[in-house]
Amino acid sequence: MNLQSNDFALFGLPERFEQDRAAIDARWKELQREAHPDKFAGQGAAAQRVAMQWSVRINEAYQRLKDPGKRAAYLCELRGAPIEAENNTAMPAEFLMEQMEWREALDEAKGEEDLDTLAGQLMRTRRDTLARIAQLLDSANDAAAAAGQVRALMFIERFDHDVQQRYEQLGQ
Repeated sequence: MNLQSNDFALFGLPERFEQDRAAIDARWKELQREAHPDKFAGQGAAAQRVAMQWSVRINEAYQRLKDPGKRAAYLCELRGAPIEAENNTAMPAEFLMEQMEWREALDEAKGEEDLDTLAGQLMRTRRDTLARIAQLLDSANDAAAAAGQVRALMFIERFDHDVQQRYEQLGQ
């Protein structure tokens, strides 16, 4: 294993968006067993430090690979199209309109039924956005277009958090 390998190479996975979560989880457990610092206790402090570095590196890769949004952002970056969400908020006009409608719906939500409707819309849009990301990264090899979809996904996930907070407010 090489500390400089990208996450996919480290986990022995194809460098693509579509992944089997169970395979990622199984490989993570396998790698953690191989690199666990206790396994190197008899080889001295230096070997244990290296094992600890490996363990940290494996966990970082796992966090990126298991999460579809993080995995998509990572792939975009590997393919020369970093997300740069702090500096680049460009999104298609129709998505911006949809965002405004969601905001309005959240502001006007009177109860759980209204929030359920909004949460359902968000879930469908998230699913559709993930499908577009998969198509753009795995079939079209268009990381720049995928980066725009990843930024949209980030908004969807942040907005979903706002919806969940509103559910909590209603429950109080």
